[in-house]
Amino acid sequence: MANETVFKRYKGNPIITAAAVPRANSIHNSAIVPFKDGYAGIFRVDEVDLNFTMHFGKSKDGINWTIDPEVLNMKADDPEIPVKARTYDPRLTKIDDTYYFTWCIDSPQGPCIGLATTKDFKMFKQLENPLMPANRNCVIFPRKIGGKYAMLSRPSDRGHTPFGDMFYSESPDLKYWGGHRFVFGTVASSWQSTKIGPGPAPIETKEGWLLIYHGVWTSCNGYIYYAGAALLDIEKPWKVLYRTKDYILAPTELYERVGDVPNVVFPSSAVVSGDNIRIYYGCADTCISIADGKISDLVKFVKEHSFKN
Repeated sequence: MANETVFKRYKGNPIITAAAVPRANSIHNSAIVPFKDGYAGIFRVDEVDLNFTMHFGKSKDGINWTIDPEVLNMKADDPEIPVKARTYDPRLTKIDDTYYFTWCIDSPQGPCIGLATTKDFKMFKQLENPLMPANRNCVIFPRKIGGKYAMLSRPSDRGHTPFGDMFYSESPDLKYWGGHRFVFGTVASSWQSTKIGPGPAPIETKEGWLLIYHGVWTSCNGYIYYAGAALLDIEKPWKVLYRTKDYILAPTELYERVGDVPNVVFPSSAVVSGDNIRIYYGCADTCISIADGKISDLVKFVKEHSFKN
């Protein structure tokens, strides 16, 4: 049995496998939000030719899902915006009545961030790419900060990044982004010593923005992905108040250890209801699982198991 200090894994994990889509080799690292009387999601599907595509999915309970076998259809007002590309690792954020989603585009110049909006998960409008390559693991904050849209991202490179620090950026209009601020980076001799990256949309609490992120350690047998958490200042989210020294989730179960990329826990979505939080996370780049906990317990854990200033 895995150590479950804050989050308790669902006994029926994994909840989504490649069986959900006919051409899927794997389904993982996906974005899920409450929608109407159930849930909606944008799912990363790695197909049998190993092309990466995104698909819409829906669920009544957040556990049993129906995923559209057709690739997500997006439109752009400007014909020069690259709509069709190898796409993966979406994130979703709701602001007012609009859902904003970001993802990684596999461009010839390296990975870069895509940005689109939808109100009904039927029509998707692709906007200008917010940042230049190479960058990935981008997520939008759930409200404006200082009157501007805000995001977190992890500048990258053309390869499978052997490094990575997190940055904050802001925009008045979702087109022009600036105010780039360093948030935090790697920590030597720890589970987050190789690279880190933002996970689900930050959650606003009385203690600060609660951020769940992934950290990577390079072992003698390759990369190992863990989940951690931090509290960021409400008005200046690039200022870190607390950051976990201990991980909150590690690859310990068979479905997290064995897959296309072994030893991966990749948190990408969080659904909050009152004090309850459910995280959706990719397992071994192969399937999707869930774990449940309490916001109050997680905040307490972050404050009690953080690096000393």
